Amino acid sequence: MIPAAIIATKRDHRELSDAEIAFFVQGYSCGEIPDYQMSAMAMAIFLNGMTERETAALTLEMLNSGVRIEWPDDGIVRVDKHSTGGLGDKTSIILAPLLAEFGLQVPMLSGRGLGATGGTLDKLEAIRGFRTDLTLQEIVQLTQSVGCVITGASAELAPADRRLYALRDVTATVPSIPLITASIMSKKLAESPDALVLDVKFGSGAFMKTFDQAAELAASLVGTGQRMGVRTSALLTDMNQPLGRMCGNALEVRESVEILRGAGPADAREVTIALAVEVLLLAGAGFSAEQARQQIDSILSSGRAWERFCKMVRAQGGDPEAPLRIAPSTEVKATKAGYVCGINTEQLGMAIITLGGGRKRMGELIDHSVGLEMLIRIGDPVSPGDPLLKIFSEKPEMVREAVLSAIHIEENRPERLPQLIVKHSSSAADGV
Repeated sequence: MIPAAIIATKRDHRELSDAEIAFFVQGYSCGEIPDYQMSAMAMAIFLNGMTERETAALTLEMLNSGVRIEWPDDGIVRVDKHSTGGLGDKTSIILAPLLAEFGLQVPMLSGRGLGATGGTLDKLEAIRGFRTDLTLQEIVQLTQSVGCVITGASAELAPADRRLYALRDVTATVPSIPLITASIMSKKLAESPDALVLDVKFGSGAFMKTFDQAAELAASLVGTGQRMGVRTSALLTDMNQPLGRMCGNALEVRESVEILRGAGPADAREVTIALAVEVLLLAGAGFSAEQARQQIDSILSSGRAWERFCKMVRAQGGDPEAPLRIAPSTEVKATKAGYVCGINTEQLGMAIITLGGGRKRMGELIDHSVGLEMLIRIGDPVSPGDPLLKIFSEKPEMVREAVLSAIHIEENRPERLPQLIVKHSSSAADGV
């Protein structure tokens, strides 16, 4: 079947066969199908959606466009976690070394920030010398010797996704759940993991603004992973306010170190622990959820996770003891009394970009030293003159009004505070 006929099939709401999806992805990957026809297909998928089977077939073909990491048959369980992104979301930095302390291996492939949310690779590059461009051979070697790595995906992994993502970006088809699913899962499954946990964010600072949208994406991700033989589950976590206190690259590394050493803000610590518990249950570590939580608390309190983190940083060329460069801080204070009823988290993320701490286009250089520190949470009472947050920058006035207007203070306390973590109903600890 020629490409136009395949596109028409999807446009008319008829299911595509696995062979038709393979024909299209393979043809686009090798250049036989031009951009304009793939744009039409992406738009047809965006408008009409895909079934779970079609989405899994699309994911598989994008995965098969490149190589997969190969692991020895040694009985060691390989795991990973993926987050859909949010302001202050630093859990990957903590999770990789934490999970390695349980004898799991964590080949974590991460990305860079684009738009209002920060990227794990940008954060780690605030550490002097830290390499995020490991080769496939280095990924395998360091994962086996250290227990974990955090690096960018190499060009050999799911190359069709890179081509298709660039096309989606200019054709307004990025918000398609089947296309998001195939993009995320093709890269994660290229790691050849035994278990994968998804952290799907919802709220003002998330890509999915509503809980229902996040639940739909979580179901698609979990269903695709399970269809492809990987034990997969998801947690839905709140992003109506920043996670933790620190937002910005070097600042978030500093806060991650606090948690790795057994301290840190309660909400960031809780989301990290909840994700770690979910991974351990999927991996068959032999713990109940409560036992896993107790073991995690013990490892964080003992400093063992921090020591593993230092080992990973050194293996990737960084110096974990080097001081982080952090800009001077300026407080922003409340101008009226009341309760914090809402936070426009996306607006705060855009303020960090204005300061130079993020990028609007791929390839732009960023200033790792700038960011924000949240001093309030939704539901807190405030009085005129109370500090709301700190701006870390040489030029805080660039964003002072923007960050102040992002915090909504009303006379009455909000009736319902956000729920931090919701277990997705499709996430089964026994996997597939």
